[in-house]
Parts: sequence; structure tokens; C-alpha cells
Amino acid sequence: MSAESVFPQLEALLPHVQKPIQYVGGELNSTVKPWESTDVRWALMYPDAYEVGLPNQGVMILYEVLNEREGVLAERTYSVWPDLEQLMREHKVPQFTVDAHRPVKAFDVFGLSFSTELGYTNMLTALDLAGIPLESKDRTLDDPIVLAGGHAAFNPEPIADFIDCAVIGDGEQAVLEITDIIRAWKAEGRPGGRDEVLLRLARTGGVYVPRFYDVEYLPDGRIARVVPNHSGVPWRVSKHTVMDLDEWPYPKQPLVPLAETVHERMSVEIFRGCTRGCRFCQAGMITRPVRERSITGIGEMVEKGLKATGFEEVGLLSLSSADHTEIGDIAKGLADRYEEDKIGLSLPSTRVDAFNVDLANELTRNGRRSGLTFAPEGGSERMRKVINKMVSEEDLIRTVSTAYGNGWRQVKLYFMCGLPTETDEDVLQIGDMAVNVIAEGRKVSGQNDIRCTVSIGGFVPKPHTPFQWAPQLSAEETDARLEKLRDKIRGDKKYGRSIGFRYHDGKPGIIEGLLSRGDRRVGAVIRAVYESGGRFDGWREHFSYDRWIKSAEQTLPPQGVDVAWYTTRERTYEEVLPWDHLDSGLDKDWLWEDWQDALDETEVEDCRWTPCFDCGVCPQMDTSIQIGPTGKKLLPLTVVK
Repeated sequence: MSAESVFPQLEALLPHVQKPIQYVGGELNSTVKPWESTDVRWALMYPDAYEVGLPNQGVMILYEVLNEREGVLAERTYSVWPDLEQLMREHKVPQFTVDAHRPVKAFDVFGLSFSTELGYTNMLTALDLAGIPLESKDRTLDDPIVLAGGHAAFNPEPIADFIDCAVIGDGEQAVLEITDIIRAWKAEGRPGGRDEVLLRLARTGGVYVPRFYDVEYLPDGRIARVVPNHSGVPWRVSKHTVMDLDEWPYPKQPLVPLAETVHERMSVEIFRGCTRGCRFCQAGMITRPVRERSITGIGEMVEKGLKATGFEEVGLLSLSSADHTEIGDIAKGLADRYEEDKIGLSLPSTRVDAFNVDLANELTRNGRRSGLTFAPEGGSERMRKVINKMVSEEDLIRTVSTAYGNGWRQVKLYFMCGLPTETDEDVLQIGDMAVNVIAEGRKVSGQNDIRCTVSIGGFVPKPHTPFQWAPQLSAEETDARLEKLRDKIRGDKKYGRSIGFRYHDGKPGIIEGLLSRGDRRVGAVIRAVYESGGRFDGWREHFSYDRWIKSAEQTLPPQGVDVAWYTTRERTYEEVLPWDHLDSGLDKDWLWEDWQDALDETEVEDCRWTPCFDCGVCPQMDTSIQIGPTGKKLLPLTVVK
């Protein structure tokens, strides 16, 4: 396959599409290497539009890690909008990278990062546009190795037919190990073809190759077992964990987008992992243990990143950023250092019990004072015990009282609907909480322009969480519950107008549930949806529930299952789950015990500050929780003349 730029053909199409700038490349800090000077070449994709994909930290980090390595080349590709897709098909322009506009098919590895399962149809679009066979079994030596990563890759079974391999966990070290294996295989003359290089990857124990595993089913549709079909292939595949984040200070040169994107800021990941133990949260469970970046490491990354980009806002990212043991010193140190430059700081969202006005004031000192976002998740005290979100309504009222009393006017509260054991009454209490928030805000501020926005998402049970066995609420029940809540809020004459209400209907959640807990039989549904026009399913305006249901009704019944079997059905302890052979480090017995604790409404503390609860991660992965304090301060940098 030629690696010549397809830009001459592409350029002629760009005047006929929306936002052509997103396909041009040449962003500040992007990298283009001579093709001939490298021997292993990666095409990295976040399978969504440029505006969503470019700010993605995972892809940005791997792009830089790979390009720093001599003899290795990494370029980026994103999903093209349907208007360009149609023109590319008409004019035979293949899926291309934005860096040098090389055809994706020419690369050694096509790596996709999935943070959500609703990107699967975009993967098939990209494969087809690239001229790569959709199914792994049909690929030849001249096709790239198609590799999946990201949070959704912790259950890659629904896309097992379409990918060659998957990596679970942190990617920084993993991509370099994979690169070394491919380089050695190529240097030897590619002996044994695709199967040989995939076998070498599988035998490391850290790369999952679906073709080397057979799935056997019971007569009732459940999985009997998943068994390796090749010698030397491990029964279970382990996740990758980067232990010292200060050794991996990426991205050092963050990309600066040419077109508007969802996040216009420079971001620094201040720690990885979370042990709060929220039972619904897959990200918190699969990224254990907690590993903090040092205060000095954060300071250096911010300094270098701002110099390299010119951004005016820094996002301090993690799953629960206010939990960093030195967050107060970090926020004050950065606010002090960049006071003259008016560099704003932001946390994605703040835990109710981690908020304090000093921290909030530091975060907004140099930037604009926007609204605050808190996530109680459950509307009633009982529900918050079920999900292990240890926040009382008193905590919330005290926190928002502090915020409103110190000049904030807007608070956003995030909840979920459809959590295990939930009733209508649990959801209706969300309305009571919002009313109490507004009442408290008016009282402490003496103003009536207080706003509270209630945002509600449907709960989707995820693999590797205590709720992986839970039944999902049907779309109809979810919608009915949310309608009752909406009517309650709108019917409140005194406070209703001050409460914004945003919610997603239950239909996308059911499809996400089908994909998140699906097995290999669901691959036929994904392919049918793609072939009937499914694209950008994570976008409300492009998502079609009817298309998914129709495709499922055509493909699943012949295999003895249906959508409800994957979504609204409760699993038992004995059932083999599709992802049981993928080791996130979490002990299955511990997850089951935590599921039973949820049903008993029993809360479990955070193991960062309490004795170990034997979740299994630290001994099994030979890792440990890494937290401060370091005792260091983020002193202003001295100017070198």
C-alpha cells in the first residue's frame, strides 16, 4: 500500500463539506515524520468527530510517546462527517490521517481508543473507508493490525470479530512493548504472517487476541466457558498499570486545535485511579490503584504546556480531582504563579464533601466565575447508600450554602435514573433536593436570581463493577420516571422557574447497555446497524433507536437471545460473564460481596484512608496506592535571564 499523501484528491472535496478546517491538519505541536525513516507506524484514532477527538488525552499522550521513539511514527485520524464520507466514497479517497494525509491502510497498526461503546459503528466506517476488511479473519499481511484500547476495551467481546487485538489499562508502556514486538517480527521478514505476530503479542499476557479464544455456550444462551485455542496463550489477560506518573509527564507538547473543539484548554492529569468505591463507576474500578502525580511534577507540566500552547485555562483532570492530597497547595500555587497572566484553573466536577470555598476561590481567582457542578448521583439518602456515594443532603446543602454565600449564582447537580433497587419515590426526591438548594441559596445570598440545574442520565450497568450483575431499567420505565420528576419540578410555583431540568431519554442507555455487557453475538447487531446507515451513535441527532432495535431483532433471535437478555436481565454469581477472562485486577468475589452490600444498603469507606478491603488490585497487579503529601510547595518559577 502506498503511503503517498491523498491531500491533492481530498483538497478538491473540502469546499463541498461543513467545517473543512478539521481535515487539514498542521496543528501547533503536531508531528510529521518522513515515512522512510521509520520502521513501525501507528495510525491512532478516537472514533468520533475532530472536535471531540482532538482534545482526548489518551490519544494525545500515545501520539507523543510513540513519536518520541526513534524509528517510530504515529499519526492521527478522526471520524469524517457523513457529507465527506459520501464524497470520499464517490471519489475513492481512503480514510486518511490529518498529519500527513496518508492512507490508514498503509500503517502497521490502526489503534482505536474507545471511551464509549457508541463509537463502534464509527470504527466500521473508518475500516471500510480505509479499504481494510471489516472482519479480522478476512485481513491479509498487507492490512494493519487493528487494536482497541480505552475504557470500553475492558469488554471488547462485542467487537471481537472486527479487531485483531485489545489492550486493557494504561497505554504508555503497552504501545512501546507492542512496537518492539512488531519491529522484531518485521526485521525477521514477517515470518508466519499475521497469526505469528498476533501470537507473539498474545503470549505476553498483556494483549488480548480474540481469535485465539473459543467461546462455548450453554443451551439457555449463557456462556459455558472461554478457552484458549492455541498453546502459550494465557487463560486470562492482564491490564497494564503505569505506576510512577512523574516518569510519564505527557503530553509535554499538547495539540492546539485549528477548529473549535469541546475543550478549549490545556489539561494535566493530576492523578489516576479512584478508590471512592462508587458502585456504578467503571472508570473508578478499572483504574485502581490511586496514583498521584507530585505537586512539583504537576507544576512542571503546567509550565511547559502553557509555553507550548498559549492556552489561557488549565484543566486539572482526574476522576475526583479535589481528592488529591495536595489539591489546596496545587490550586493556590498555580493561581499565585499565573496571577499576572490571568490563567484560569478548572476541575471537571467537584465532590460535595471535597468542596471548600478556599479551593473554589483559588480556582476562579484568575479566570471567570462560572457555575459549580456537583454529582450526588442518587436522589434519596437510601439510593446514595446503595451506590456507595457517601454524601448526605446536609452535606450538599451546607456546600451550596457556602457557594451561594460567597457569590456563586449557579449550581449544577448531576443524578442518575434507573439505579438498582430504585423506586419512583427515590427519583422524585431529586426535585425536593433541588428545591432545598434554591431555598438555601436565596436565604444566604438575599437574592432571587439563584439557579440550580438538574441534569439526569440513565444508569447503564458496566463490566468490572459491583453492578455488572444488575438488571437495567427499561427505556419505557426510565422515561415514565423522568416524566413524573419533570412534572413535579414544573408544578412548583415558588421554585420551579429557578430549576433547569435536563435529561436523556432511556433509549440510548438501552443500546449502550447492550454493547457494554454484550458478547460476541452482539457483533452481528453492530454490523447490521452500520450497514443500514448507523454513524455517530453518541450524538443525539444521529442516533436511531429504531435502527438498533430492528438490527437486533434480525440478528439476535437466531442465536437464542434478544436485547432484554443483555440489558434488563439480572445475572447470577455462577454465570460466566463475557469479560471474565480479562483481568482488571479486581477480585470477582469482592465485586459480588460489594453487590450484596449494595442490596443491603451498606456503605464502604475509601481505602486511601482506611484499612484495605481486599478488592484484589494491589497484590494481584503488584501495585500499591501512591498518595502524598510530598511536603513540597509549588513555588513560583524563577526567571532565567
